[in-house]
Amino acid sequence: MSARDVIVALDFPTGAETLAFLDRFPAGEKPFVKIGMELYYAEGPAVVRALKERGHRIFLDLKLHDIPNTVKRAMSVLSRLEVDMVNLHAAGASEMMRAAVEGLTRPDGSRPLLIAVTQLTSTGPETLKRELLIDTPMEETVLSYAQNAAASGLDGVVCSPLEAAAVKSRCGRDFLTVTPGIRFSGGDVGDQKRIMTPARAGKAGCDYIVVGRPITQAPDVVEAYRRAAKDFLG
Repeated sequence: MSARDVIVALDFPTGAETLAFLDRFPAGEKPFVKIGMELYYAEGPAVVRALKERGHRIFLDLKLHDIPNTVKRAMSVLSRLEVDMVNLHAAGASEMMRAAVEGLTRPDGSRPLLIAVTQLTSTGPETLKRELLIDTPMEETVLSYAQNAAASGLDGVVCSPLEAAAVKSRCGRDFLTVTPGIRFSGGDVGDQKRIMTPARAGKAGCDYIVVGRPITQAPDVVEAYRRAAKDFLG
């Protein structure tokens, strides 16, 4: 698997709409895709299997966060879907993250990439302080969560592109940064607070950028996807 790629967020309410979107791509073009909560809760494992049969790599974005034993058991189930990447919330702490690695690892020792969400890109500094009651600045909070994830055996984190370089500096070049909050210059930012363009994300050292609406709602989705990839990969 390439350590740098564009992941298309399939934020659709049904499997039919998802397949119709992917049918707009040429037969030989199989984007790396993200299946999030809305689509997974609507369609279940069947949509994962359908997209794997079509040849897509899949990031299953369910953000698990529960007691360690529950997360371990859930990861064991998700591992059987043969997805390429899964995630959890770093706020669940080290014991939960170590249990997730154990549950995700198959009998042959293989497993999908496991990454931890640090802080959502919709969370700004004021929300961090006033609602989450975290007085530590955003970047240091993200870095602390990333260090905990690395020490727990995870492969990387979800962070905003604004923190990717600092995560690399703190946790090492091989520690993956998966970054949502990507918007084209001049595009609608929606509910995102900490954003960056694909080109700047590439220069910041992001490994994977997650792009949803700028691609899925574009008049020409294939052109928008190719533009994001070209800008990001240089």
